Amino acid sequence: MHVLIVEDEERLAALLQRGLTAQNYAVTVAHNGIDGLWHAQETAFDVIVLDVMLPGLNGLEVCRRMREESIWSPVLLLTARGSVEDRVDGLDAGADDYLMKPFAFDELTARLRALLRRGACERPTSLTVGNLVVDPASRDVTTPFGRADLTAREFALVELFARRSGEVLRRDQMFEHAWDFASLPASNVIDQHVASLRRKLDDVRSTAEIVTVRGVGYRMVAAS
Repeated sequence: MHVLIVEDEERLAALLQRGLTAQNYAVTVAHNGIDGLWHAQETAFDVIVLDVMLPGLNGLEVCRRMREESIWSPVLLLTARGSVEDRVDGLDAGADDYLMKPFAFDELTARLRALLRRGACERPTSLTVGNLVVDPASRDVTTPFGRADLTAREFALVELFARRSGEVLRRDQMFEHAWDFASLPASNVIDQHVASLRRKLDDVRSTAEIVTVRGVGYRMVAAS
């Protein structure tokens, strides 16, 4: 497996290269966005580890340009910023996952394994489940009957559901995606937001349903 690491902190890049090489990955390292983009254009990497704050081109712009050029290698963003808006911006740019700095090396390798299992696939510009269309760029959520008026966290949840339509999502996965790491929400906050999201999708007659999977979490399916 060939990994591209694009990280301007040379010490961190060297540590990642050494650790991944010890686990039998082939590793290429770039220290700025321009070189990182060039490597991605020249080589079909199995997965890319991409820092957000880079000289030359920032990580979000590198990711956008890769996707515009139909480079679909899975991308794990490394970021020191953990707000919902920052994470949504990363997903909008075409990233597959994100990891907050500082992080444990074991968590990074676990996320890389998950991305490698998923493999490279083209990311559509909009997400469709039933008659529901989620546009990550404009953040519009629509059906033929209107536009759903969602909060930022409701949008983050519906985008996650649409990206992983049919998959069962645990509450901790949903919390990690839609809340700041510093937040200490009430234990039922996920259920409250899902209930609100269901009502708003019903208002626009969405055929995409959020189904409760008892004891596990939720999943979105297209009603038959």
